[in-house]
Amino acid sequence: MSVKVVVDSGADIPSELVTKHGIEIVPLKIRFGDREYVDTKDLTTDQFWELCETSKELPQTAAPSSGDFETTFLKAKADGFTEVVCITLSSDLSATFQAATLAANNLQNEIKIELIDSRLATFAIGSLAIASSIEAVKGSDAEQISALVRSRIPFVHAFGALDTLENLRKGGRIGKAAALFGSLLSFKPIIDVRNGIIEGESKQRTRGKALNYLIEKTVSYGAITDLAIIHANAPDVESFAEQLKTATGIQDLIVAKIGPVIGTHAGPRTMGVTFRTLG
Repeated sequence: MSVKVVVDSGADIPSELVTKHGIEIVPLKIRFGDREYVDTKDLTTDQFWELCETSKELPQTAAPSSGDFETTFLKAKADGFTEVVCITLSSDLSATFQAATLAANNLQNEIKIELIDSRLATFAIGSLAIASSIEAVKGSDAEQISALVRSRIPFVHAFGALDTLENLRKGGRIGKAAALFGSLLSFKPIIDVRNGIIEGESKQRTRGKALNYLIEKTVSYGAITDLAIIHANAPDVESFAEQLKTATGIQDLIVAKIGPVIGTHAGPRTMGVTFRTLG
């Protein structure tokens, strides 16, 4: 058996890692006013952030259709894969999982598909997809890979320091964070993707304190793996990376740029970390 790993573009996997691990991306759609773009195809991450700087309107996102997933799953079959593991954005943040579910149901007699609602976002999903691809290369089947991913999800964490709350508030994804932050927009909010939704974790008075808090939070978990930095075109990402490496002792961390799907809601200059706890 051979397994193709599929994720949506909300996983924010750097393109070089997508190619290296043979991961298939189902793109969401991004709208600026009346203009719609297909993520990763019509619009690169860098182009998205350039548009954000010049557009008078905040972007909006739309989930892929079930047909988009069907096309991807059938392509995997045509390419010789016998099984698919598909990991999506949290179903509480996007309709992507529902679209993938409909597609899998329509193709249940065509190819075996294991669907996983990650309950996560951004590279927290990406790290699971990469691990899945590595397991597939080792010869694990879709059921084994799915079981591994599901066992890891509760131990995967994603924290972000927002530079602004405006995108999250206007996009309607703020959830319980609204109660925590209220109208204190001068603060730098720390968010946590927890239980499938975006929660308010804390608030810091300055960006410097917010980034230091992210580092302290990461270190507080003790033994971790799959450490990555995620950022929304943040100008201080290199200095943050050096500080995080020094604090954790982990030198081989991944730096992933937040793309349009998550960036639409997180806003520019967001800085975050994702990792998995051990033990």
